[in-house]
Amino acid sequence: MNILVITGSPHHQGTSALLADEFIRGAREAGHQVSRFDAAQNKRISPCMGCEYCRSNDSQCVFIDDMEIVKPDLLAAEAVVFVSPTYYFGLSAQIKTVIDRFYAINEQLRSKPKKALLLVSAADDTEAVADAMKAHFQSICNYLKWENCGSLVAFGVYHREDIERTDFPAKAYELGKSFA
Repeated sequence: MNILVITGSPHHQGTSALLADEFIRGAREAGHQVSRFDAAQNKRISPCMGCEYCRSNDSQCVFIDDMEIVKPDLLAAEAVVFVSPTYYFGLSAQIKTVIDRFYAINEQLRSKPKKALLLVSAADDTEAVADAMKAHFQSICNYLKWENCGSLVAFGVYHREDIERTDFPAKAYELGKSFA
């Protein structure tokens, strides 16, 4: 399976980065082809302006930026994994900006079934902190006609060493290894 992992954390060695790393390790061991796009790692992604330029220009956005890097992988992917820290009960702005830019290629994304998975890290000590994110993720899947393959919420993990003392990295690895 061709899997695209999109991350939204500015922290190279943070909690959600570890989830992404472990998921990818498991998926590659299972024989999947995995590409990764770190939206918050020195990427230049302009926010969607709702200008409708893409509607009259063959799905080409008015902005020529780093979405051009991820777009071919996004279109080719059979599965998309979103990995984000929790920022005020939602996805990080960096990953949300990427998702908003899906608008230009909505029809292409909706015409090909994909699987989708959500991996979240949160400092809060209850899984409920991600309820709004999971609902948003479900709405995205519904709209794009993608299969929601679930989520993993690593809660109570403010620092890297916090998550390293849990079984969340192992769960992310197993999700990657068993993803089908």
